Amino acid sequence: MTIYDIAKITGYSSATVARALSGSGYCSKKAKATIVEAAKNSNYNYNFQAKALRSQKTNKVLCCIPDICNPFYFRMIDGITKTLEKSGYLLMLYPTEKSLQKEIEAINLCRTKFCDGIILISFDFCAKNVAALRESGIPAVLGNRYLEQKGTDNFDYVYVDHIFGMEIATEHLLEKGCRHIVLVTGNRQKQTSSERTEGYVRALGRRDIRPDDRYILNGGYDRETSKAAMAAFLDSRLPFDGLIAGNDLSAYGIVEALQERHLSIPQSARLVSFDNTDYATIASPSFTSIDMCQYELGTALATTLLERIAGRHVVKNTILKPALVQRQSS
Repeated sequence: MTIYDIAKITGYSSATVARALSGSGYCSKKAKATIVEAAKNSNYNYNFQAKALRSQKTNKVLCCIPDICNPFYFRMIDGITKTLEKSGYLLMLYPTEKSLQKEIEAINLCRTKFCDGIILISFDFCAKNVAALRESGIPAVLGNRYLEQKGTDNFDYVYVDHIFGMEIATEHLLEKGCRHIVLVTGNRQKQTSSERTEGYVRALGRRDIRPDDRYILNGGYDRETSKAAMAAFLDSRLPFDGLIAGNDLSAYGIVEALQERHLSIPQSARLVSFDNTDYATIASPSFTSIDMCQYELGTALATTLLERIAGRHVVKNTILKPALVQRQSS
């Protein structure tokens, strides 16, 4: 079924049918209603590829996320999707599995006019993935900050302040009387973990507490790795009275390691997690957690990218402030 077939059915010209179905150009309400109804009854499928070739626009956006199973991204994706839909854009997800190579592959895919723009979420924006973005020339927005950004870059960033988030998490435990606080984060060589460690160290420093590397663990932001890291720490028999988990999944792993040693939260130690997902509310005890503004992050990412696609070239970055939500674990 083509627009010419629809034209024969409705009696309108093929040009009028094309305008009605594409939503561009003038078409009376009566003609559009008739044409759309005829197309629906005839199982007509609009040829988006042909439109993309003509207009050089695909109305598609690629979103790269490190872990498609991590609940942190659910509300963020919801915010992105709803914002894009209002402007007629379709969101496509690309799981990169925390792999730099996969991030670069996704960027290179965009260079083939596969989409109109890219939202890139990464634990570590570095020289390699940023160089690929610059070479692509495609409108882009990063889900983390990049301090080496240039005024001529083709990307902006929307950043939830990890340093501040970790500072308020650590301060909360310090205010509760904790002095031996274990931080379970990720690889400290990567951007997100490095920033969070910085926030932890800053908060301890304000109380004249010297940070101890033995209390900073790599939990990989997942349940099993965090459980193993916590079990190894417990084997060291170092004293502890506070715990900070890199995310709610990590907190579950930490609690499991404690339970196997017949230790409990908050009796044995107070705990704060990150992300404030549903996992934090259904845990027993429920987790005090840092709300990382996922939905707001998603809407800001999409809005910023749409502005880039529309032609904005001036760099525009956004910083969101997380907040602590106190529950039973602390």
